[in-house]
Amino acid sequence: MKLARPLLISLACLSTSAAFADDTVYPLSLTNCGIEVTFDAPPASTVTVGQSATEILYSLGLADSVTGTSVWFNPVLPEFSDINNAIERLADNDPSFEAVVNKRPELVAAQYEWHVGPTGSVATREQFHELGIATYITPADCDTKDNATGGDGTRIAAFSTESLYKGINELATIFDEQDAGDALIADLQAREERAIDKSNRLALPEDLSAVFWFSSYDLAADPIVAGQLGAPGYMMEQLGIHNVVTSNEEWPTVGWESIARADPDVIVVARMDRRRYPGDDIATKLELLRSDPVTREMSAVKNGRIVEMDAHAMSATMRTIFGLETLADALSDMSFER
Repeated sequence: MKLARPLLISLACLSTSAAFADDTVYPLSLTNCGIEVTFDAPPASTVTVGQSATEILYSLGLADSVTGTSVWFNPVLPEFSDINNAIERLADNDPSFEAVVNKRPELVAAQYEWHVGPTGSVATREQFHELGIATYITPADCDTKDNATGGDGTRIAAFSTESLYKGINELATIFDEQDAGDALIADLQAREERAIDKSNRLALPEDLSAVFWFSSYDLAADPIVAGQLGAPGYMMEQLGIHNVVTSNEEWPTVGWESIARADPDVIVVARMDRRRYPGDDIATKLELLRSDPVTREMSAVKNGRIVEMDAHAMSATMRTIFGLETLADALSDMSFER
C-alpha cells in the first residue's frame, strides 16, 4: 500500500485566508513571463488567446470584459455555456493578428507563449504593445519552462499549482477582483486536497505506472505523450504514479514499441473537440489501442485500464485540478491484481 503523501500547495497562496483583500492601486506594474507590464486601470476589454485565460476570467466574474476568444480544446465549463455563446469566438485554433486587433482590446490574455511570445504564431508581445494593447501570459506556461527550445517547450523544473494560483491571483489583481481570485483559489485548493486524499486512501501498488496520450500527428507515427514535468506529471506525482516517459519536453513523441516495453498500468487518453491531427479524435485513439498488434498487448488495454480525460486538463490550467479528480476517481474503480 502507498504511504500518504503531503499535499503540495504553495505558501504563496495562504493569503486566500484573509477576510478581505486589498484593492489594487494603479498604476499596477508586474513582471509577466520576463516582461514588465503596467496597467493604469482595469482593462475594459479583453481578447483571450487560449481556453485557460478565458475560463479564469469567466470564473472571476469578468465575462463582461471579454470581447473575443480563441484556441479551444474542449467545450467551455457548463456553468459558462450561455455566457460563452454570447461572446464572439475569433477562431477555434490560432486567430489572426488582425482578428484580435480588430476587437480593439485593452488586454490580450494568452495561455501559451507559443501564440503570443518572442516568435508567437499570432503575434509577438511587442507587436501588441506598439499598438497600446497590454499582454498577459499565464505563468504556468513560462514559470519552470523554457519555450525557446521549440515545439511545446521544455520544463526546467516540475509544474506545480503554485504557478496556476499565481496566474489567477495576478489576473484578479489586474482587474481589481481580489476577493473573487481568493475564492477561486480556495475552491481549487480544496478540490486538489480532496482528490489527493482520495488517492491516499486507495490500496494502489507502489510501482503503479501510466502514460498520458494527447494526440498523434499521424496514426502511423509516434504518439504525442506527456513528459515527466508538465501538468500530467504533476497529477501522477500527487497520486503516486510513475510516468513511463522520462523526457523533460512538455509533449515529446515516443514510439509505441518503447511504451509497450514499459507496459504502463494505466493509459490516459485526451478527449477534445479539436481536429487538427488524426489522433485528436478519442474514438480513433481507442480503436488504435485495441486493434494495433503492439498496443493491444499492453496490460492497460487488456485490463480496460484506460482513462478518458479532457485535453484541456492535460495542459497547465485550472482544469488540471479537474483532471486530478478524474484520475483519482478512475483509480478507485480499477483493480491492479498481478
